[in-house]
Amino acid sequence: MLIDFLKGVAIGTGAIAPGVSGGTLAVIFGVYERITAAIASLFHDFWKKVREFFPLALGGIVGVLAFSNIIHYLFHHYELEVKYLFIGLMLGTFPSLRRQADKKGFRLWYLIPFALTLAAAILLSSTEGTFVQDSAQADSNLPLLVLCGAIIGFGTIIPGVSASFILMYMNTYSLILEGIARLNLAVLIPAGAGFVITVLGLAKLINLLFDKAYGYTYYAVFGLTAGSILAIFPGFGTGWRYLLCWLLLAGGCAASYYLSNLVKEKPSQKQRNHPPLG
Repeated sequence: MLIDFLKGVAIGTGAIAPGVSGGTLAVIFGVYERITAAIASLFHDFWKKVREFFPLALGGIVGVLAFSNIIHYLFHHYELEVKYLFIGLMLGTFPSLRRQADKKGFRLWYLIPFALTLAAAILLSSTEGTFVQDSAQADSNLPLLVLCGAIIGFGTIIPGVSASFILMYMNTYSLILEGIARLNLAVLIPAGAGFVITVLGLAKLINLLFDKAYGYTYYAVFGLTAGSILAIFPGFGTGWRYLLCWLLLAGGCAASYYLSNLVKEKPSQKQRNHPPLG
């Protein structure tokens, strides 16, 4: 129970931290398939699922609420350093994501969805800051807040996608983070509605895509992730501040690479029942 709670804290933190994917952390911790399968058949053995996933869900809520204030402060006062750190954190997960994407083999055709989503993410970055011109008025824009919640749900349910990156180049990241940190219901309710609708709607679709087109789906996710990093990269510079930024990037990369290799893939039930011959 405690382990599931701590995993939930990490996944909740990853859902709001730039450069970190809650879905990726769920994969790393070995709970992703359990979660998506449970959501896809939510009302089958509903209360059994509630008991099973309560520690994980509670941890996720605690992670979001507890770390939103910290991340909001750091992002407000040290935006450049935070971006470099979280880019490093995301880069360190790439080897693990590549292994996961190639789990069922690699085909050259997989590079097509990779290239398409990579280009889409870079193209989307050209709209940075154009979605919201006045953050003071954005918290009254219900469709925008629902969209932001949907993006967070998208990043939570799909491994490798950092929703925070998308929100950052929509210029809505600070708005959502501040709304969570201050428990602003005017932000939380519509964003929460978008989150829930997206998670419930995508769970069955993601299960189907990973089942029928695993490699294509994962490489599409991979391209979107790579493109979001290129889109959010703050640029080069000189001086001690940028030296610190590169050290943070390297440290974040090393830390996430180490953590992503801690959890080994467990054999499926079919593999346990039918071990390979020889």
